Parts: sequence; structure tokens; C-alpha cells
Amino acid sequence: MSEQLAISGGIPVRDIQARPWSKWPLYDATEEQALLRVLHSDQWWYVEGAEGKAFEEEFAAYQHAKHAVACVNGTAALEISLRALGVGCGDEVIVPPYTFIATASAVLTVSATPVFVDIEGDTLNIDPAKIEEAITPRTKAIIAVHIAGRPADMDGVMAVARKHNLYVIEDAAQAPAAEWRGTKVGAIGDLGTFSFQASKNLNAGEGGIIVSNNEELIEKAWSVTHVGRVRSGRWYQHEVLGGNYRMTEFQSAILRAQMARLPAQTQKRLENATYLRALLQSFEGVELPREDPRITLHANHLFTFRYKAEAFGGKTKAELIEALIAEGIPCTSGYVPLYKENVFAQAGQRKGAWCQTGRLMDYPNLNLPVCEQVCLENLWFFQQMLLGDSADMEDIANALAKIQRAWR
Repeated sequence: MSEQLAISGGIPVRDIQARPWSKWPLYDATEEQALLRVLHSDQWWYVEGAEGKAFEEEFAAYQHAKHAVACVNGTAALEISLRALGVGCGDEVIVPPYTFIATASAVLTVSATPVFVDIEGDTLNIDPAKIEEAITPRTKAIIAVHIAGRPADMDGVMAVARKHNLYVIEDAAQAPAAEWRGTKVGAIGDLGTFSFQASKNLNAGEGGIIVSNNEELIEKAWSVTHVGRVRSGRWYQHEVLGGNYRMTEFQSAILRAQMARLPAQTQKRLENATYLRALLQSFEGVELPREDPRITLHANHLFTFRYKAEAFGGKTKAELIEALIAEGIPCTSGYVPLYKENVFAQAGQRKGAWCQTGRLMDYPNLNLPVCEQVCLENLWFFQQMLLGDSADMEDIANALAKIQRAWR
């Protein structure tokens, strides 16, 4: 007789009341003291304070970049970057379809056109081999996303970009600390953007930053962030169309404290992800992302895998997620193909106040087969689960094995 699953009334692999998963965020008196430091300084504003400027310098150095501009969130960081590059109405920007909406909606926000290019099924990142065929005379930039904290193939992306004289923005929202060939992501392309939203590996509730080794571009990003001002200009001198995208001193202070924890947390996530990968390596019907020696550090914002329904009794992904959660293993289904979101259909048909220049895009009828299949099969475990110990990883593997035994 097979073991009864928790979803059917059996005993779960993990009792999350008795053995909760690692909480997130992690903090102590260090963050409290940092907030009090700002509170009592009477300088809560970036323009007057020291925390924001110090954080920009520290984060840029950590990510192997010369410059950084902090801002309100990762979505704004993408928009600011596009404006700094001069992307606007009629221009096209190549983006992957397997990502958070901000990667492509930021392109719409600056009145440009997102052009979706399929991903690699064994990395979840944009496929460099498919970028060139999507380039037109209107193409101005490529946004490479480092999904799950795994660096995209920056060799391939940069080769295509340089051949066609295109800008590259790295969307590294999920990838602080990640490295490609020994260089941290964000510092490889022309501009790199990061998010400090509540779920991210470096967390201030909200927040973002842009990094670059190009001083001219970072000055343009600074100007957009600071209401179109220039650093050397008068207070009421506005040279470009910008916004007030400044980060607060309180957020910067928290991030400086959290940054001190990031190296050790990154190492812990790496150790646990490596162990979990070893546990799942031999599972029938479980496909793990391809290993790549050019990735010299994976940030492990997510642990992802693809399941094959035939190895789980033909059950759907939704059924597998429900069963895992019942066994005490939190997980989620991840993204849907981004071009299926209604906002892109409206933009493609120019319904409303959209840019009226450029190609008409039939987003609803777009089909990128790798992305479509990935969205049917891919599951995520969250980064805070990787901050536990080896027994936690064994619980994940044991729950999957238990479910597979019951369904086969």
C-alpha cells in the first residue's frame, strides 16, 4: 500500500508549525541602529544626507562597477536606464518573455516597442542565438535578464549587441552578487539594474539602483533620477525630462546593513542549492538547469526545476504544487509568457495613449515555443528556503519522492 499524501489526509513530510522555514528578511540591532542613525541625523533626504551616496559607492564597488545611481525601485531603474540611453517612441528593445512584467513594461513606459525573443529551456534566460533574427533598423537595445540569480549568457548577448551597435541593459533584479566569468553582473553591459523589493536577496522593502562603468551614461541616469538636473548645474536648472526617483536615506541605511550580510547569505544559498541539486539529480522526470562553468557565482534567488508530467502520473503542475505545499514545501508556478498579458495586446493595437510610430505588434498571437513549454513545466522554490540547513533540502527531496511514489 502506498504512503498516503498529506493532501489526502496523510502526515506531511514537514510540519511547518514545528519546523518553520527560514524567515525573511533577516535583521537585528544593526538595522535598528542604522535607522536611528538617520532618524537622529535630521537628514532624511538623499540630497542632504550621507547614507544614499555611501550606499551608491559601496554597491557599485561590490558589483565591480565604477558608478551607481540609487532610485525608488527596480522598475524605475529600468525606465531610467532606457531614458538615459535615449530610447523612445518608435524604437525597439529586445526582451525575454520569461521575466517580471517590468522588464517589458518599462519599454512601453518610454513609448518604445518590446520585441520578445525566446529563452533557453535549460537556463530560463534569453537565447542569444535567437536575438539577431529579431533585430530591425529600429532596434536600439537588448535587455538581458538574469533569471533566478543565474547570469544570462553575456558572451552571446554582448557579441550580438556589439556587432549591431546596440546598447545592453542587464536586468539583475534577482542577481546581486552573481558573477559571469569573474565579473559581477550589471557591470558587463552598458547599464545594470537591481531591485531591493521585499522578496529580493538584498532587501529594503522597496528600492533600486543602476550601475555602470560608463560615466556619461550614469550621469544621464542621475539626471533622469533627479528631475532632469545636472550635478554641476543650478538647483532650478532642468536639462532633460526626468522625475523624482530618489531613494530615501532610511532605505539606504538599511541596505548598507543588509549588504554586510549578503556575502555569507550568498554562500549559504549556494551550498544548499548545490546539495539540493545533488539530491534531485537522479530523479526521473526532474530536469535541472544546465550547469555552465562561465557562471562563477550563482545568486540563487530561486531554485528552479522542470517536471515531466509522465513521471508524476500525468498530474498537472498545479496539482504537483498543491501536493508539495500540503507536504510543507512552499513553491510556486512562476511566470506566464509575458506577451500574453493584456497590457501588451492594448499597446500592440495602440488602444489608448500609446506611441503611434513603429511596428504594429500582434502580441496575443505570438508563440515562443520554449517559453510556452517552460511555463507549463517549471517550478520555483524561494531564496529564503536556501538559508536553512541540509535537513531542509532533504525535506524538499523527500516530499518530491513521496509524491512521485504515490502517483506512479
